[in-house]
Amino acid sequence: MPVDPLIRQLLDSTRTDNTQQAPSGPTDGELRTFYGPECAPAWTDSVGQVSADALATLTLLARAAEHGLRPADYGVAVLQALHDSLGQPAPPLQRGWQQARLDVALSRAALRFGSDLGRGRLHPYTPTTKETAAGTAGQPSARLRAALARHAVPAALLANAPANREYQQLQRALVQWLAGRVGPDSVGRRRQYEQAAVNLERWRWEPLADSSYVLINVPAYELLVVEQDSVVRRHRVVVGAPRTRTPTLSSRLTHFTLAPDWHVPRSIATKEMLPRIKQDVGYLARHNYALYDGRGQLVNPASVAWATVTAQNFAYTIRQSAGCDNSLGNIVFRFANPYSVYVHDTPLRQYFARPARALSHGCVRLENPMQLATYLLRREGSAVQLPSNEECARQPRPHDVRLRQPIALYIRYATCTVENGRLRFLPDIYGRDAFIRRGLFGLAQ
Repeated sequence: MPVDPLIRQLLDSTRTDNTQQAPSGPTDGELRTFYGPECAPAWTDSVGQVSADALATLTLLARAAEHGLRPADYGVAVLQALHDSLGQPAPPLQRGWQQARLDVALSRAALRFGSDLGRGRLHPYTPTTKETAAGTAGQPSARLRAALARHAVPAALLANAPANREYQQLQRALVQWLAGRVGPDSVGRRRQYEQAAVNLERWRWEPLADSSYVLINVPAYELLVVEQDSVVRRHRVVVGAPRTRTPTLSSRLTHFTLAPDWHVPRSIATKEMLPRIKQDVGYLARHNYALYDGRGQLVNPASVAWATVTAQNFAYTIRQSAGCDNSLGNIVFRFANPYSVYVHDTPLRQYFARPARALSHGCVRLENPMQLATYLLRREGSAVQLPSNEECARQPRPHDVRLRQPIALYIRYATCTVENGRLRFLPDIYGRDAFIRRGLFGLAQ
């Protein structure tokens, strides 16, 4: 019997045998757009024969775990049961309904899987700028129709995934990790799988758009310089402590400052320095700090009635001049961001030897910063001779060096990365994994 009217009934009732709709998944309107007014079956022929495209798509959905996603979220068991039912004798009406349910459920699952790969499973679906600019042809339903016409559905769905190096390496390493599974799953192994999946989801939310960039991964305590998908420099870093976290952001590194002075953030001035100044007014001079009033005029700390000063009425700014003990060290790398954080040298270089380096107030302290500055200048062909650390410490005034070719800079939070093709599991120092884990997999068993 004709299947078209049965598909139309399913679309009108919005009830299918698939799992409930997720925030990231296709709306019922998109599903109706996919079928159009004719509501002709997309995955089966007139006699109920399942197409090769349907079989290939079923196979892809059954392997969703390779992408950090759950086959159950695409109704794979239901889809397989509907597929198997078409191989059994049944009255025409029953066969028609089985065919219609399989068709609609598979369309919904394919659209949802493509959306989840492209934007993340936990993010609500909104058209991208590229999709909007492409008009109707750029919508998920139209792209799935085009893939069916080319008999290339799996490839089209997988093309939604982020193309950046970090996502692609992590996904390939996860496939190898799954293939190497021996024996039954343990709780620990399950947690590791979920940790990898959490980070694939993160990269789907914030993929990197550039092929050349600086990447700081907070849990790895590491800065990488990547050129054309190859790591060309690697530096240890110190990041924000759990109470003063380093934010994630995307920016461009535009310049650096040699022999910088440090404008102490108000939070540090009032919470940490003010109690010390009250105990010993000489604290500022001994650490090369200068005190300024609200008009920018230099103030003698001994003239201030510190006993009456509180964090609430603190009307001063504190600045540390360039020097060997300057908290920013000899160089600061600048990039626009709303958090007033930067990457900088430090006089406390002994901390780079520690395995756990979440110690700062939020800015990123960098090991061997002059080597990074030299590299950035060489990559753009600049012949600037940088001063040594000793020369920089003696320099009386800060000096800005502008990059002719600013480079993209990303600060990200990834607790599972790839090293030599193998998964590398990192500590969740800010406790951010649990929220995403619950969204993807529910409460821990």
